[in-house]
Amino acid sequence: QVQLVESGGGLVQAGGSLRLSCAASGRPFSMYAMGWFRQAPGKEREFVAAISRSGGSTAYTDSAKGRFTISRDNAKNTGYLQMNILKPEDTAVYYCAGRFTASYDYTSRAYDYWGQGTQVTVSS
Repeated sequence: QVQLVESGGGLVQAGGSLRLSCAASGRPFSMYAMGWFRQAPGKEREFVAAISRSGGSTAYTDSAKGRFTISRDNAKNTGYLQMNILKPEDTAVYYCAGRFTASYDYTSRAYDYWGQGTQVTVSS
């Protein structure tokens, strides 16, 4: 089993920054690729960013490119999502997810484990 716990969410003004963390326990963090997804009220869960098991490959949704950076520290069993230049439309619950393959996927159903989510609210 794998447990994922997100932290770092909160309320921030537009243009500000937040750094989300995803702490993993259970099976070794280095065994799985990681993704970040978000879900706003009344909307479906959507892909934000993902990183391969080794950290050597990353992907972002178009709205996150140039503003968000995904990273991981396998020695610390922790993944990160650095979010800069935040916009009100980034407001959502953010979830980290893991899948037991080397590569990431853009779809939520491809992931085996999920955290409980952390709320990010960006005020205008």
